[in-house]
Amino acid sequence: GVRMRMEGREEMQGAVGLRCTLDIPPPAGTQAKWVRLNVGGTVFLTTRQTLCREQKSFLCRLCQGEELQSDRDETGAYLIDRDPTYFGPILNFLRHGKLVLDKDMAEEGILEEAEFYNIGPLIRIIKDRMEEKDYTVTQVPPKHVYRVLQCQEEELTQMVSTMSDGWRFEQLVNIGSSYNYGNEDQTEFLCVVSKELYNSPNGLSSEPSHKAKV
Repeated sequence: GVRMRMEGREEMQGAVGLRCTLDIPPPAGTQAKWVRLNVGGTVFLTTRQTLCREQKSFLCRLCQGEELQSDRDETGAYLIDRDPTYFGPILNFLRHGKLVLDKDMAEEGILEEAEFYNIGPLIRIIKDRMEEKDYTVTQVPPKHVYRVLQCQEEELTQMVSTMSDGWRFEQLVNIGSSYNYGNEDQTEFLCVVSKELYNSPNGLSSEPSHKAKV
């Protein structure tokens, strides 16, 4: 059969090719360039080169066919029992090295698939993206800073009224009189004030430089 093919007999070549796919897969060196994958009922067509872009991945091992004996459907496509929705971006990543997602596509879903297919660089990209998102989202509950100011009764109203820059009055603690002026007691208070602190994008906490006036 080989000699005839070398002589360029077209019809014979076609027949040999057909017989190969029906009986046993050809040896690794002569495998076809195109690969069909049936992912959860959706068929994807790609090349062996694309799938082997990531050497350690499940997809590369699958199409080399050495370790993984995968079932095939009636068209000869490898059957993979995974969600096809997220397979598109994974395949595209192998094609051009970029992660492109539709806006309603969850990164968690892609991460799950990237981990299943064992595509290291993609796992890192998604985790970085998710951390960035988390960082912007977690700014919502701000941190609170508390300060305790000590003052006397007569200074109290003035101090509370002059608090500025987002300082908020929280609590007043009467600590009794500490010393006597003649026959008048001056009651001492601890005044607790709080301020919300928002994280700015560069990671530093933003806080106005001037403190609450006492």
